[in-house]
Amino acid sequence: MIQSPHSTYKINHLFWAMCAVFSMIAMRLFVLQITLSERFTKQGERNFIRTEKIASPRGNILDRNGALLVTNRPVNSLYWKGSGNRTFSTEQQAIITELEQILGISIMQNEASQQELKGAERHYKKFLLSRDLTIEQLGKIQERIPQHANLILDTDFERLYPFRSFASHILGYLSGMQSEQEGRMGIEKVCDELLKGHDGATLKIINSFGKALSETTIDQPNVGAEIKTTIDATLQSIVEEVFPKMHAGAFIVMDPADGAILALCSQPSFDPNMFLKPILPDEWNIIQGSKQPFINRAFSAHYPPGSIFKLISMSAALETGLVHQDSTVFCSGNYTFAGRKYWCHNKHGHGRLTAGQALEQSCNILFYETAKRIDIDLLADYAYRFGLGQKTDSLFPEKEGLVPSRAWKRNAKGEKWWPGETLSAAIGQSFLLVTPIQVARMISSIFTRYLVKPRILADEPIEKKPLNIRLDTLEFLRSSMQKVVTVGTGQRSRVRDIQLYAKTSTAQNSDLSKRDLGEQYLEHGWFVGYFGYKQHPPLTIVIMLENVGTSMVPTGIAKQFFIEYKKRIDQITA
Repeated sequence: MIQSPHSTYKINHLFWAMCAVFSMIAMRLFVLQITLSERFTKQGERNFIRTEKIASPRGNILDRNGALLVTNRPVNSLYWKGSGNRTFSTEQQAIITELEQILGISIMQNEASQQELKGAERHYKKFLLSRDLTIEQLGKIQERIPQHANLILDTDFERLYPFRSFASHILGYLSGMQSEQEGRMGIEKVCDELLKGHDGATLKIINSFGKALSETTIDQPNVGAEIKTTIDATLQSIVEEVFPKMHAGAFIVMDPADGAILALCSQPSFDPNMFLKPILPDEWNIIQGSKQPFINRAFSAHYPPGSIFKLISMSAALETGLVHQDSTVFCSGNYTFAGRKYWCHNKHGHGRLTAGQALEQSCNILFYETAKRIDIDLLADYAYRFGLGQKTDSLFPEKEGLVPSRAWKRNAKGEKWWPGETLSAAIGQSFLLVTPIQVARMISSIFTRYLVKPRILADEPIEKKPLNIRLDTLEFLRSSMQKVVTVGTGQRSRVRDIQLYAKTSTAQNSDLSKRDLGEQYLEHGWFVGYFGYKQHPPLTIVIMLENVGTSMVPTGIAKQFFIEYKKRIDQITA
């Protein structure tokens, strides 16, 4: 039969169309099997190979003597391991009922839990039955259901702060999911990478149903490093014990020689353990509302120094010859400058005083008289020499404080510096702000003749900066601070056999006319000192309490501390 030209044309088109289709299929197969072979092989491997992380225990945090401050506790969890059954066998149902009785939980009666457990059983998956089993529960499981194929006991670790709020602002806390926790404050944050250690990993091969065929450890976990601090747990416990919980403030005990912080308490404090579990919004609001407990007041809060600053004003006056060690002044209770009265804390007057007695009694008049003749920039220079108005370069976040000068006021306020403001600055008021840790370094420098960097880690290098103040000036300050305790404003702190040099301060934080409007307008109270007992190295102490109205409160706390410190030392050396 002879085909028509039209039929031949159609067959040719069909032939070439089929060739094009087969060519496209061949090209696609080439791409899939040759060009993308490696890619699909890897995807296939990922479908059947699972890598699971093995969390490494976080490193311990120790005090200077090796005592545990932060550690980990083992947490035992019970899992159901699925075996591929579509329904539970009679034996499995009996085991689940037994577990419900031992653990005190409802699994099969809870629809959501029941469905999750069924899914885990069908797909060879793990299902968490209970976390943090008690010793009693573990014992009953081992006794009644020993080594069952569907049950897995797994142990991981949870951070533990055994002394709860003890040194909480130094130690810090963790946040985040259990397996991804990170340090958010204090040493937990500063040393986070060291404490974390190195997580391990296991390689699991599973089939298409999810059943594990093999398991291999490909990377062993390494425990985080131990961190030794400068904290002395014995001293810290005394500080925590004597510092009243109803007051906000800071308490520091520091080694003036090397800057080691032996004890530090910031109030209000918090329990770091609470961050290991979810916190409800209402609970968080209550915690946050209690005078901002997460501020480390020793480093991250600043306050007017009040009469503590008179040590600096006296240094500037002696070094520049504006005052001599045998200078005298008459205190009638007030001082008139530019038509305005500036008061002494003793409004009846101290009478005639020497320069040393002015420090001992914390009389304002000598400092008003000096301020009339000293330039604010010169006073600022001496404040900087003693480390005020600048960070201490410690590991923790800190505020700089504020030392006012002409340039500062012009830039910050857009105004000139008025001479009357120097009178307020000379007694530690005006715009002056300091942090308690700056004051600890300042007091230490009077006795060591250098500014030392505060340290919190035992292996931190010791850093010192020479104090540019004459020795005779420092000796005068020391003598005056000793008499503060024997005949001056710090007599209430005196404890037999404790050698003590001190300075007290009642520092205004608002206008005195507001004093009766509420506690928040009351003055802050300071007690600072340098003390020693027997043959033990001398230490620096700084106590600052917010809104207590008088320095008598921190002075009384200091006395309690010295009494307890003396007892502990006597017990150790007995």
